[in-house]
Amino acid sequence: MLVQPISGDVRLEPGEIDRPGSGYRSRFSHGSETAMPGYYAVTLDDYGVRVELSATTRVGVHRYTFPAGKPAHLLIDLRSSIYNYPGKVLWSRLRIRRDEHGDTTVTGMRETRGWAPGRQLYFAMRFSAPLSATHLYDREDQPVLYRGFKTPGDTPENTQAIEGRGLIGVVDFDTSKNVESKQGVVVKVALSNVSEDNAIANMDAEVPGFDFEAVRAVVRKQWTQALNVMQIDADESMRRNLYTALYHALLAPSVAMDANGDYRSPDLQVHHAPRGASGFDFVSSLSLWDTYRAEQPLMTLLQPPKRTTDLVRSMLASQQQSPFGILPVWQFAGIETWCMIGYHAVPIIADAILKGFDKPAKESSGFDANAALNAMVASADYRPYGHLGEYIDKGYVPIDGGAPGSHDESVSQTIEYAYDDWCIAQAARKLGRTDIANRFGKRSKNWKNVFDSKAGFVRPRLADGSWREPFNPSKAGAGSGFTEGNAWQYSWYEPQDEAGMIRLLGGDAALIKKLDEVFDQKVDPKEYADVEDISGMIGQYIHGNEPSHHLAYLYSYAGQPWRTQERLAQIVQSQYKPTPDGLVGNDDLGQMSAWLLFTAMGFYPVAPASNQYVIGRPFARSIDLQLGNGKRLHIVADGLSESNGYVQSVSLNGKSIDHTYLTQEDIVAGGDLRFVMGPAPNKRWAVSKESGPLSQTN
Repeated sequence: MLVQPISGDVRLEPGEIDRPGSGYRSRFSHGSETAMPGYYAVTLDDYGVRVELSATTRVGVHRYTFPAGKPAHLLIDLRSSIYNYPGKVLWSRLRIRRDEHGDTTVTGMRETRGWAPGRQLYFAMRFSAPLSATHLYDREDQPVLYRGFKTPGDTPENTQAIEGRGLIGVVDFDTSKNVESKQGVVVKVALSNVSEDNAIANMDAEVPGFDFEAVRAVVRKQWTQALNVMQIDADESMRRNLYTALYHALLAPSVAMDANGDYRSPDLQVHHAPRGASGFDFVSSLSLWDTYRAEQPLMTLLQPPKRTTDLVRSMLASQQQSPFGILPVWQFAGIETWCMIGYHAVPIIADAILKGFDKPAKESSGFDANAALNAMVASADYRPYGHLGEYIDKGYVPIDGGAPGSHDESVSQTIEYAYDDWCIAQAARKLGRTDIANRFGKRSKNWKNVFDSKAGFVRPRLADGSWREPFNPSKAGAGSGFTEGNAWQYSWYEPQDEAGMIRLLGGDAALIKKLDEVFDQKVDPKEYADVEDISGMIGQYIHGNEPSHHLAYLYSYAGQPWRTQERLAQIVQSQYKPTPDGLVGNDDLGQMSAWLLFTAMGFYPVAPASNQYVIGRPFARSIDLQLGNGKRLHIVADGLSESNGYVQSVSLNGKSIDHTYLTQEDIVAGGDLRFVMGPAPNKRWAVSKESGPLSQTN
């Protein structure tokens, strides 16, 4: 919901960007901005209003300093949203509530059909300054000037509640009561997915007063503590990159429940999470297609166990409350958006089981691993979802199945399902459920059914078993068989079985040749003009999207770890910089940033649920890591410089490592991880077959 502080006359429409003064929007200068974790400030030039913003978990806290001598207002526009297409706002409400002391609370709600269809957002607002008047409008039809407008049969000033699809509210501050003082007007905005009354309760629980500086101090302390999990020694630009990445990585998932434990889940109904020692915080904003790769594995290292168990328990609750009985795919505000492909809650839950998060910890009650496995199997066996029925029956998703164009992502679906199936098998094997482990272990090899060893790529296959002709590995978008990419990015996505892919491709040299072609091709970006989220291109490597994120690490699977080191330097130097446009693509709720953090530490989780991390090369002189289990890992890169970018040797707690991976046990035990860097490749370090990372067919 949009709010706008206004000094002087009020207009009810935003106006035109290129016509200042045509509406309520205001110009501003980046020079007047102050931005840091938990605090933002800017001056609105057209009004002379200084805006300051901070927040608690469920309450936004604003401070507006108005200029002297002009009327002061706050406008609330419930029509505004990211995608303003007709009919997005299904219904909305604004209410003016006054208590026995004459204090005013503005409450309301809005139901939309945007990213999360049918999302209901409730809010409550309170003000530190008294109000001289309130005005409520339904402006679904036409723009008007605020002064002198009358609603049929009544005035906006006398309306205490209004419902509709084009609602605007304006509150006038009593300028005789010190709203121009240095203290300014503090506005509290509490949110809830459940009800207006719950929004009020959230406000009372988290921000009972109007002390803006106290809220700002608390959130600053929280962010300082959160960012202190890494102590980084690096060149200033890299250090700024890494702390920015850490900030981004910590932003999601977000709490999506009220202070009393109420939340709304995929069935759109209100549920309640138990509180106390056995309870959990229901979290949402689950961009699982992105975050299972590196973001969530990073959080298992940096955050206390409760953060991971809350996530797992939230997804299990969503599965139980889903009308379809499946785990979240891409969940926002507790509601399923059905964005992207795969059932990638599975690798996150399996990874948690393999790492022991199901066991109770000091501040976490754990979760039921067998119930979690049942939920994973239910999702993987739900035939109506994403052509899973055909995948189960045929071992692949045919591109010509069903309605025309309905299987456009068939190849990507097949290979991502296969990886998810491997994760189920890993968890089942640990839990001693051999029947499930064997069934899904077999399904995890289905990626081979779309890999054409003659062509050297994964490619679309028809329902009769033949390959679709003609085949162009550069084809992306509609009808390609791929999700936000093409065969150049997806052919090497078998994280559970890279050795098997190398064998089908023709050996280590063949993979090296293919990877070099990926990075070195001359590509016209216009080829991807109609494909979503394609950016950060290095040849056919696309760092701005997730299917490419593991590619540089695959040289190590083929016995050339120094090539991994070279490609990582190429990516880091071209794809990250400490500027406002420093990310080449959508951060995808932390995945782009988590990639950089792992890479800077010198290792990366190519296959979550394997409990292995592939060694690359570090990009900081040292990183002191405060692990979530209370131990510390000190990572040192001796001799690191712009000219010394090759790993000469690696040791852990003084013991030499001659393989290109670290285990989960290595890292969480803490200690000293040391890289010795030099100016030329060490082509004798960790090059044997036995030195490579885990792979299904090793």
